[in-house]
Amino acid sequence: MRVVAAVVRDGDRILLTQRPPGGPLGLQWEFPGGKIEPGESPEHAMVREVREELGVESTALETMAVHAHDYEHVAVEITFLAATLASHTFARSDAVHAWRWMRPVDVALEEVLEADRDFLRALGARDPEEAR
Repeated sequence: MRVVAAVVRDGDRILLTQRPPGGPLGLQWEFPGGKIEPGESPEHAMVREVREELGVESTALETMAVHAHDYEHVAVEITFLAATLASHTFARSDAVHAWRWMRPVDVALEEVLEADRDFLRALGARDPEEAR
């Protein structure tokens, strides 16, 4: 499955969203984004997903990384796109339980989707044993 992740910065902080409880990977934190539909570019998917999840317009900038990850139930290829938002006032959808702005170094990687962890490490996040 191909997915896209919006990497939105506010100074030294990044935007993370929390998946709703229940279902696969419930309450895990992730970058805003989602599935890339057939025939859709990662950039178009990111703009659509951010609008659907947070109710704001966004602009896709450059591709920062592409990572593959195998979960027990699905294999994903994630395109991480730098992005800007037209507003930081969100209208949360049912696909987002919560959101937060965090410095990468303060992110608790064990609370984040496994597929996002290597990219977050590249941004400065640390594994729990390193943070001690």
